[in-house]
This record gives sequence, C-alpha cells and structure tokens, in this order.
Amino acid sequence: MNALPVRTEAEQALGFDLPHRRMEEWRWTDLRQLVDRPYPPRQKEVAAAGDVERLLASSLFRNVAATRMVFVNGEYDAAHSRMANGWVESRIPMEDPLVRLNTSFATDGARLKFEGNTDTPVELVFIATDAAPRMLATHNVIEVADNSSATLIETHLGAGTYLSSSITEIRVGHGARLDRVKSEIEAPGATHLAHADVTLAHSATLRDFTLTTGARVNRQNGTYRFAGEYADARVSGAYLLAGRQHADTRLVVDHQLANCVSRELFKCVLGEQARGIFQGKVIVRPGAQKTDGKQSSHALLLSGTAEFDAKPELEIYADDVACGHGATAGELNHDHLFYLKSRGIPEAEAKALLIAAFAGEAFETIHHDGLREALTAFAAHWLTQHRRAS
Repeated sequence: MNALPVRTEAEQALGFDLPHRRMEEWRWTDLRQLVDRPYPPRQKEVAAAGDVERLLASSLFRNVAATRMVFVNGEYDAAHSRMANGWVESRIPMEDPLVRLNTSFATDGARLKFEGNTDTPVELVFIATDAAPRMLATHNVIEVADNSSATLIETHLGAGTYLSSSITEIRVGHGARLDRVKSEIEAPGATHLAHADVTLAHSATLRDFTLTTGARVNRQNGTYRFAGEYADARVSGAYLLAGRQHADTRLVVDHQLANCVSRELFKCVLGEQARGIFQGKVIVRPGAQKTDGKQSSHALLLSGTAEFDAKPELEIYADDVACGHGATAGELNHDHLFYLKSRGIPEAEAKALLIAAFAGEAFETIHHDGLREALTAFAAHWLTQHRRAS
C-alpha cells in the first residue's frame, strides 16, 4: 500500500497508515476519515467503583454462562472472572490492517483449549469503562480439541469514547464442534474493529453468529479456512442499527479441500441514517470438488435515509461445485403489514412483529436455546426503543 501524502492525527499516534477508500476492500469504510481522533494506545485506566459491575449486568448472557473471563480496559480482571487466563502471540499473517493494529498494541486476551463435550457456555467479556478516549486491544486464541465440542460467547460492552481492537483465532479440530455467539454492544461513541481467523479440520462443525448493534463505527473481518474434508461452517449475523451508526462486515470463506459446506446469512435492520455493508467472498481452490458454498445478505430499511451496500463474490477454480449468492434490500412488505392490521393488530405492533421475524431468521441458526432466547429478547427491546424510526 502506498503511503498517503500526510498522515492524520490518528495515524501519527498509531505510527502507521489506516485503510482508506482507495483500497477496494475498504471502499465503504474509510478508517482514515472515521477514526477521527488520536486514540492513545495502552493507556492504563482504573475503573471507577461500580462501573464493571454495572456493565457486566448489561450482558445479554449473564444468566446463561456459568463460566466467564472478564477483561477491563484491555486487561484481565481476575476479580470478576471465574476461570484462569493466558495469552500467546499471533499466528495470523500481518497483511490485514486490523491484525497489524492489534498486534502492535495488544495487552491481553484469552487462551482456551476445550477438551471433551459440553454445552455449558463460556463467556469472554470485554469491558471499556468510561474514561479518557483511548485504544484497547485484546487477542484471543481458542482451540477445540479433536472430537470435542464447546459453546463460546464473546461479549463487548462499554461506556465512553474509545477504539476497541479485537482478534480471535479459532482452531476447530478433527470431528469437533464449536458454537460461537458474539454480541457487539459497544458504547455509542466507540469504534469497534475486529478480526476472526478460523480454521476447520476434517469433519469439523462451526456455528458462528454475530450481533452488531453498538458502536459509532464497526468493521469486522472474518477468514474461514477449510483445512480438512467434510467440514461444515454456518456463519450468520444480524445488524440492529439506528442513528448514524456504520457497520461493515467482510468475510472470506476459503474452501481449500473437497466435500465441505459453507453458509453465510446476514439480516440487517437499518433505521434513521444508519449504514450497513456486507462483503462476502467464497473461494473454491483447485481440487476442492463437491464444494457447497452459499451466501446471502438481506437488509430491511426502516427509513428513506438508511443505506445498505452488498458485495458478494465467488472465486471458483473447480468444476464440480454448488455455489451461489444473493442480496436484497427494501422496506417492510406492505401486503404483510396490511394483513396484520386487518386482523386488528395496531400498526406499530405489526411493524415490530415483521421486523422481529425478519431478524429472527438469523437467530434461528443458534443451537443453544438460552442464547437464542436472550438475543430474541434483546431484539424485541431494541425495537421498542427504536419504534419511532420504524
């Protein structure tokens, strides 16, 4: 990447250039413009009394996860956690700008290896307490051993103005299964930058869901590699955005070997002047025959000023595959709305039901009943708060 003539204040503080609209993968999310202040990295902050407890109480999954690791202002917080912690260096190539940012400034993160089979969720909670603007960076390494299964929750909460950088490396072993649910509910003034790097071994199964609803600016990258045959990955997500929120998800699903299945499903609810972006790319390498890879993204625009951009891509080098993609954006179906109103349901309630049903399709990909119910309840609460925008 060629350096731009003059670095912004934020870039001067970081020491390197940020991605910008001249780069194809960042055409909709120009971090040079959106990261509009110099966030000091690795600034030690002590949480004020009661801040951590208040934010922990706002976790969607506080009544579901019996085990949790808590990170406060980028540092492990043993007092509020219920398990041990460790951290290791990154194994992800540095080409990705988000990886470079995180690797340069990460202070802590979770290192977990799951062995055996359990449905009891483990929650990783990342909290930013209200303090001076600063950058927080954490790096997690998750491994599910061969023939094991695990349920992992990743929760991001905060107050104040800050930049949150998160890297999560995941390795799912031979015949193993991982159900992962991430909820991004950062503070309204925050910027959330994240990268998930996932590798699936032979016959591995992944169910990966992300709720995006917090932060002023949100960019989440994901790379999913099939390193063994007969693996199955379902990646889904939901946006619940209003105001001037900006969320951009870019996923690369890399079918390196034959006989694997991938699905991507994103449902985006956008109100007021919110902007949502979905960029999905499926790569089928030479020899990866019998690949079954499909992706779809759908947006529900609750106002005439909301915007959705989609860029689905297929890059196929094998001839015996079943791959496809689709993207739609539109308003509520007026026929469906009329039908509900004709049955005596008030218009506001009818709209809420239709919006909930639209987003709920993504929630249905979640295996764990408690997690799915918690997300459904949150979506209903969000709709109540933003009913005026709908």
